[in-house]
Amino acid sequence: MARTPSNMLPLGTKSPSFELLDTVSGQTLSLDQIHGKEGTVVMFICNHCPFVKHVFTGIVDLANDYQDKGVAFVAISSNDVENYPDDAPDLMTKVAAEQNFPFPYLYDESQEVARAYDAACTPDFYIFDSSKALVYRGQLDDSRPENGIPVTGKDMRSALDAMTNQKEISSLQKPSIGCNIKWKS
Repeated sequence: MARTPSNMLPLGTKSPSFELLDTVSGQTLSLDQIHGKEGTVVMFICNHCPFVKHVFTGIVDLANDYQDKGVAFVAISSNDVENYPDDAPDLMTKVAAEQNFPFPYLYDESQEVARAYDAACTPDFYIFDSSKALVYRGQLDDSRPENGIPVTGKDMRSALDAMTNQKEISSLQKPSIGCNIKWKS
């Protein structure tokens, strides 16, 4: 398994806009349509990566716990589906249903959105506040496949709790680690 870290987009960066196909609803959704009253979590994931599979339950639990607090969640897959057919949109729809995603699962066919966010790996997590400024980027928690640490979402929960309670979010943030995004050649 390749272990690629997040690029750690600078805090304060405004969330890049996008309009992408939601493989769950079949509709094209924009950031403005998705954005939550308190903030938005943008997650770059895919179907096949063992690091992502390891946190599926954790990200679903996180979304279920914070959506009622005004935080929106969205997952985006930007992988090259020609060389990685397990990440194709029809299979994204299937994974979203199997995992009970309570959020849209968008397909970034051009990979422009991943480039705009400077995403490097799957999973790669970003939290934007109500003004769409980046307040957190990095890991869900310290759990990784085969390291024996349970998936709790501790790092992101701490940031989301601070954001939803108008408290300062620590700038000491650890990069996520995962498979590299599968860029088209």
